[in-house]
Amino acid sequence: MEELVKEAKLKMDKSMEALRNELSKIRTGKATTALLDGIKVDYYGTMTPLKQVANVTVLDAHTLSVTPWDKSQIQIIDKAILASELGLNPISDGTNLKIPIPPLTEERRKDFVKLIKKFGEESKVAVRNIRRDANEHLKKKQKNDKLPEDALKQAEDKVQKLTDEHVATVDQILKHKEKEIMEV
Repeated sequence: MEELVKEAKLKMDKSMEALRNELSKIRTGKATTALLDGIKVDYYGTMTPLKQVANVTVLDAHTLSVTPWDKSQIQIIDKAILASELGLNPISDGTNLKIPIPPLTEERRKDFVKLIKKFGEESKVAVRNIRRDANEHLKKKQKNDKLPEDALKQAEDKVQKLTDEHVATVDQILKHKEKEIMEV
């Protein structure tokens, strides 16, 4: 039963990591290389992640720099960034791209807050689904191995405690990200 509880904890931790990963892609008005993680570039006929064809760095709080390994790819990278839904307009100097990160409008900030709350709710649902699955497995194991009822109850309590901790973590992550987004 301990193994089932550990497995549930691992799955819940992965759910938290997925949430953090999703939230890192949401713009807060500050430059971060994670903004460009989702962009893929047509690199000689193969869709390749931007960070595999160029060096992405933060110049200052509101500017990113993209330096392609292959200088002939600058136009393609420029078009890929423009085509993304990030609303960024790269400026090319022939060998590098500078990407100014525009400040967020109040309306856009509120849209992002709604979006992060949606991601948070999805994470909470995922954690609760993991709890449900773990409890079902525990009940099957208890039935098949004819384990005592109190062992099942203890394991279910551990799973519930894990669930509560992870839901609280989601709330903390969302609160922090919302504060970050609403900060002017």
